[in-house]
Amino acid sequence: MIKFLGNIDRGLLVWLHENHIPTLNQVMPFITDVDNWILPILFLILYLGFFEGKKGKIALCLLIISLSMNDSICAQILKPFFDRVRPSHMSIEGLNLLVSKGGKWGMPSNHASNMFCLAVILSYFYGRLKIILFLLATVIAISRVYVGVHYPGDVIIGALVGYIISWAVITLWVIIKMRELKRRQTWVWYESD
Repeated sequence: MIKFLGNIDRGLLVWLHENHIPTLNQVMPFITDVDNWILPILFLILYLGFFEGKKGKIALCLLIISLSMNDSICAQILKPFFDRVRPSHMSIEGLNLLVSKGGKWGMPSNHASNMFCLAVILSYFYGRLKIILFLLATVIAISRVYVGVHYPGDVIIGALVGYIISWAVITLWVIIKMRELKRRQTWVWYESD
């Protein structure tokens, strides 16, 4: 079964690379490059921390906690556990590598995992942005396959891991919030902001 899924994963990757769209060959490397996201991330941190009141500060704290946990779990535990070499480190006929190879291990994709983690946390607090956030996370996840550094399965598992970890953090937050509200602690209440 694992071999069968691996063959499907590899087949999808090769099919995508054999059917590249010239415009996307320029766009996807830009989307997948972490350096291009530094300013938007700094803007997000400043906006949540200074302009969104208590709600923004709580969202930012949960975002930092969940992304820290998620990134560590993916990079330090899951990648060595799955022990799956990235396609960019293998000789795959038809693979059109558009960026540098990246690290050796590919499963799960940290990019996909972190972006879905971010999408879950921010859409919990800012529901009106849910579609945009998940669309952005999906495009970034797909870009990892498109540029040749991940198999489709890597980004699917990454997205699931990010989704699960962020919901675990939100669940813990809701438990703390309910407990604190029962104790008449107002530091957790942000609805009137």
